[in-house]
Amino acid sequence: MSATPPLSEQVVVITGAARGVGAALARKLSLRGARVALVGLEPAELKVVAALCGPAATAWEVDVTDIEALGEAARQIREHYGRIDTVIANAGIAIGGPLLDSDHRAFTRVIEVNLLGSVATARAFLPALTESGGYLLQIASLAAMTPAPLMSAYCASKSGVEAFAHSLRAEVAYQGVKVGVGYLSWTDTDMVRGADQDAVLRQMRARLPWPASKTYPLEPAVDRLVAGVARRSAHVYAQAWLRGMQPMRWLLPTLIAKAGARDVAKLAPEIKATAATRLRPVGAGGAADSAARSEKP
Repeated sequence: MSATPPLSEQVVVITGAARGVGAALARKLSLRGARVALVGLEPAELKVVAALCGPAATAWEVDVTDIEALGEAARQIREHYGRIDTVIANAGIAIGGPLLDSDHRAFTRVIEVNLLGSVATARAFLPALTESGGYLLQIASLAAMTPAPLMSAYCASKSGVEAFAHSLRAEVAYQGVKVGVGYLSWTDTDMVRGADQDAVLRQMRARLPWPASKTYPLEPAVDRLVAGVARRSAHVYAQAWLRGMQPMRWLLPTLIAKAGARDVAKLAPEIKATAATRLRPVGAGGAADSAARSEKP
């Protein structure tokens, strides 16, 4: 098997690259010499990020749940650069609140973008990664490790992408493709800031034990992800303490069920009174996804 090429020789595709983790990954990878192709829904923001990444960067307006459009983008990106070495499946949205208060279409959309969008990303780009002996990094979350009340859509989607990536790793290893999973706790992005604008969600997070209740700065988290990409790691932890969560996973559902039930009961009146405020995905990225869908014929 050939050695991993340095980042300075790689073409890296990043979904959800218009803002947050995706945009920061693009900037930091380009500083390491990678040529980056940015995929997302916000063309103006994508172009701004691409401009920060140098003349070799390109921007591609694509909905990751549109397999035909994503497949065509993969073909064009491969044609433009001549190869694709790494793909980072980062696109994601979130909603909060109890299941029965949520809009079913909004709940389903979280699964579509986060899980099925990742499946579509792998399906579209794996032929190029097989050709190059490349690397697929699936961005998951602390939410893949531990359940959380009022976050069932997001937790289900991130548990799903983790399981998907782990399954895929064994399927494609003999073809020279490596698959990794990236884990992040609460990181300072538009999505997290959007969730914190909801008083109930903010209170629920504040009740989490340290260090899970803390918001972590974006730049160091992305530095750790970039280091994982350079190594083509099977597991990448944006906050070092997340590695220590792995051996405890079997215990977390029981602990969360007890503590979370008490917290939800205490907040029940406020949750009910504010239900109408959390029917859409949080943050600017969630708003962009809602706007893009509303514009479709």
